[in-house]
Amino acid sequence: MDPLSAASKIAGSGLEVQATRLRIVSENIANARTTGDTPGADPYRRKTITFGAALDKASGAELVNVKKLGNDQGKFIEEYDPGNPAADQKGFVKMPNVNILIEMADLREANRSYDANLQMIKQTRELVSSTLDLLKSSQ
Repeated sequence: MDPLSAASKIAGSGLEVQATRLRIVSENIANARTTGDTPGADPYRRKTITFGAALDKASGAELVNVKKLGNDQGKFIEEYDPGNPAADQKGFVKMPNVNILIEMADLREANRSYDANLQMIKQTRELVSSTLDLLKSSQ
């Protein structure tokens, strides 16, 4: 496979994993205040994503992929809120281990990585188009 096609495949795989990452971060943000259903129950647990690499035999390019989706095993935060239905006998509620600042930073980084991969695909298309134009004009 030619280098331009390989570049498109690599950038395409980057788009896919960053889209998944954006979805995971969005879920974490949406559930940042989701408590358990019953007193003392565990709340929403932050989701994580791990990337891996796989060789594409057709192109010889190393593509990025989602290796694993997991859960952050960090401790839950306890807040005093005796009126909450999820509060224990002492009035404490277990809150998700989601830090909005970290999630927003991840969201921004994933968005920028997505944009970078998209720009790579656009530039590759322009190079292919320019090459075809040169070949047409030389005949």
